[in-house]
Amino acid sequence: MQGKMNQELLKHPLTKASIQVRGKLLSFGQPLVMGILNATPDSFHDESRVMDVDSALKQAERHIQAGAHILDLGAYSTRPGASDIPIEEERRRLLPLVEKISQNFPDIPLSVDTFRSELAKETIAAGAGIINDISAGDADPAMLFTVAQMGVPIILMHKKGMPANMQNNPQYQDVVGEVFDYLIKKKGEARSLGIRDVILDVGFGFGKSATHNFSLMKHLSVYRELNEPLLVGVSRKGMVWRNLGIHAREALNGTTALHMQALLNGANILRVHDVKEALECIRLYKFIEEAP
Repeated sequence: MQGKMNQELLKHPLTKASIQVRGKLLSFGQPLVMGILNATPDSFHDESRVMDVDSALKQAERHIQAGAHILDLGAYSTRPGASDIPIEEERRRLLPLVEKISQNFPDIPLSVDTFRSELAKETIAAGAGIINDISAGDADPAMLFTVAQMGVPIILMHKKGMPANMQNNPQYQDVVGEVFDYLIKKKGEARSLGIRDVILDVGFGFGKSATHNFSLMKHLSVYRELNEPLLVGVSRKGMVWRNLGIHAREALNGTTALHMQALLNGANILRVHDVKEALECIRLYKFIEEAP
């Protein structure tokens, strides 16, 4: 019954087929790729680190040339076990890169990964167009108000706990249902404040065991009922390399396998370290979808 219901959901496209980013429409007519740039010295995948303007511009150019539709820039490490940093340090890392990337590549939508409303406001003023909040507005009560005032899209993600402790034996009675209930609640809060464009993320690896992560992937199509674009972030994460007994730098093949499963279950955006390979996965997925 579950499989039949999922197939029925996938037959129906999103009612909202696009969002507006800085006055331009971003269409979900086909799945999109979001390229990762991490302005953090301890990101789990060192090749994504961009700690100065020059390296950020080079990485942005590589992602764009490979075909990225969106860039996602963060300066606060959210890997499991990561320590908190003050807002001043996040600002120092983040703002110059947002300014330079938006100036040099004005046509690429730029998402900023932050849970601090003050920085959200500053980065939008500096040229960003989307806020990616791993706390879905829970960490900073002013975040949803700020996003509504700025008139930009927001990515709302589910997590349990903080990066420093979120992987310390997370517990759920029903992970699929609990994440669903949380996301529908946060979507309602955003809508009630006038936020027009919402993207949802189940939060793979954020307060979830391997079993939780794979259950969410297996039943991802359930979240199509929320009728918002779904972002999937599994690129080179522990659910890939830890379960295969390899290192993050060896996890591209496993990532691609999960990307295909996510696409088949309704993902609209893949947040990735490896843009070219993600786009190849999307191309093959489209051949499957279009086959008689």
